[in-house]
Amino acid sequence: MKVARSLLLLAVAALLLLFASPASIAGDAPGWMHSVANGPLPPHDEKTDAILLYAEQITIVQSDSKMKHIERKVYKILRPGGRDEGIAVAWFDSNLKITGMRGWCIPTQGKDYEVKDKDAVEVSLAGVQFSELVTDTKDKLLRIPAAEPGNVVGYEIESEQRPYILQDWWLFQHSAPVREARYTLQLPAGWEYKAVWVNHSEIRPSPVGNNQWQWVVNDVAGIRPEERMPPANGLAGQMLVSLLPPGGSNKQGFENWAQLAKWEMNLVQGRRDPSPELKQKTLELTSNAPSTLAKMQALAQFAQHDIRYVAIELGIGGWQPHAAKDVFVHRYGDCKDKVTLMSAMLKEIGIESYYILINAERGGVNPQTPPMPYWFNHAILAIRLPGSLNVPSLLAVYQHPSLGRMLIFDPTNEMIPLGLLPGYLQDNFGLLATEEGGELIKLPQLPPSSNGVHREGKFTLSPSGTLTGAVEEVLLGDRAAEQRFALQAITKDADRIKPIETILSRSLGTFQITKASIGNLQYHERQFEFIYSFTADRYAKSAGDLLLVRLRILGNKSDDLLEKKEPRKFPVEFDGPVLDEDSFEITLPPGYEVDELPPPADAEFSFASYHSKTEIKGNVLLYRRSYQIKELSVPVEKLDQLKMFYRVIANDERNTAVLKPTSH
Repeated sequence: MKVARSLLLLAVAALLLLFASPASIAGDAPGWMHSVANGPLPPHDEKTDAILLYAEQITIVQSDSKMKHIERKVYKILRPGGRDEGIAVAWFDSNLKITGMRGWCIPTQGKDYEVKDKDAVEVSLAGVQFSELVTDTKDKLLRIPAAEPGNVVGYEIESEQRPYILQDWWLFQHSAPVREARYTLQLPAGWEYKAVWVNHSEIRPSPVGNNQWQWVVNDVAGIRPEERMPPANGLAGQMLVSLLPPGGSNKQGFENWAQLAKWEMNLVQGRRDPSPELKQKTLELTSNAPSTLAKMQALAQFAQHDIRYVAIELGIGGWQPHAAKDVFVHRYGDCKDKVTLMSAMLKEIGIESYYILINAERGGVNPQTPPMPYWFNHAILAIRLPGSLNVPSLLAVYQHPSLGRMLIFDPTNEMIPLGLLPGYLQDNFGLLATEEGGELIKLPQLPPSSNGVHREGKFTLSPSGTLTGAVEEVLLGDRAAEQRFALQAITKDADRIKPIETILSRSLGTFQITKASIGNLQYHERQFEFIYSFTADRYAKSAGDLLLVRLRILGNKSDDLLEKKEPRKFPVEFDGPVLDEDSFEITLPPGYEVDELPPPADAEFSFASYHSKTEIKGNVLLYRRSYQIKELSVPVEKLDQLKMFYRVIANDERNTAVLKPTSH
């Protein structure tokens, strides 16, 4: 799928060009840039790095197979963090050609600087795996000199495009506040358009020529990044324009999701047809499997582990998968290639399956989003379950009104077994594509018990405060997948215990691991395990003749996310549902008894819960707690509750039991 541009691109670009100074020359910046350079700034605060003074996007449609674009931007750099705005970035491929690229700087003192197309460099796509293998899909970067606080920088990019779809996209809200943004559309005679606004009230265009219109927005607030916020593309103001030629066109835009799904199905027509070799491999993998579920698991493991993930998406390859037989022969492919291969193999054992296009960031697509393929950056599979297959381990099931029970599965994520679903895909909207068309569906949210860490520890405390004990951790779902991913390339046993060292270092000042092992690293269908023992000197703190013992020995659940002066503007997003549980037993040191225990902690909200309890049984302290995420998004109006939730946890994690010498 076409990978969305991100802040990573600018970071990589800045690194690539750090020592590459373009041959800047004296040259007056154009009039359209000078006319806005000294104008009033839109509302902003002292933390704003840059202001987008002016943005212009011009689309000239010449036919259903040729479009021209002109992009202009002018930034006022306010703080050192705004220097990245001095790098102009243009993406191109075999169907999008950059025909011109120029940049200028208007310094606070002295003459203007100019850089031209010859000063630009071409690089592989930043943040895209294996993009160095691709020859005709690249980024073109132009660094504008003197992008320093107080100066104004701007650029102009001209391009020509052979469109696959007659749609255009105007994104006018960015991280920087915008003073003025314009979009101009010029159509051939007889053509019409349909504009749909997203995250912004509709604005009527002004006619500016024959079959030519212009939209203008002013004083658009910047989207300042917040930790764990929804994806920016799901929040930003934008306009989608469908271009309608007289008599129609096979490239015409989409009126609804069903049309988009049908377009995708046309692209995959015949791609799932198996070769004799693929048929033979399917038989080989499934012939000895004792059940339908075992057959499905064998095919899932093959798609996940035997097909390398390599995304080479030239031209229409951003949406059209390679043929299943070719993916099988070459043993590599991207997400939609893996889906195509597995769908073809499932068909051989009599099981139907369907494509689901999805945005891997929850919130990037919703029912109010106008249909456009660019919203999606991932493909997964919906497997139609036989009526007799009703197994408790298959949790990621969507009940379709006509197709019945469908298991949602991601063949690309090799760490999540069949039956589960990564947290970022849960409760997310995806486009289900079928032969009849398709629809936007909401994927299931799994129970919190499907993902989490269950930790049990038994410890002994010495009179000097040294803590010694053993811990067993069972990890499920995403918690297990994260550890397996981190450890998959590690071959030395000494390095494999580093995650255990990290767990201990986050909770203990000093410690020494005396034993450590990992269970079920390669068996993804089983629970992942950490088993370890350690000693922590001076864990309990002396206060006169008393010992203060922190009951939460390991694990940190509190968060200062909302302990900021600035009010939060966006909801808080969780990675997925989770249930973490800790159970610690601490045998008291000889000669001591409990003087005081902390009260239980209880925080129960619609989106999450936290409970802890401490009790004494004989000479053993028992501390148990549970942390549960039940809803994946906390709206702004509930953020005070979330702050209270984290404060309850923080207080509980600091609580201590007080031990005193035994009375005689």
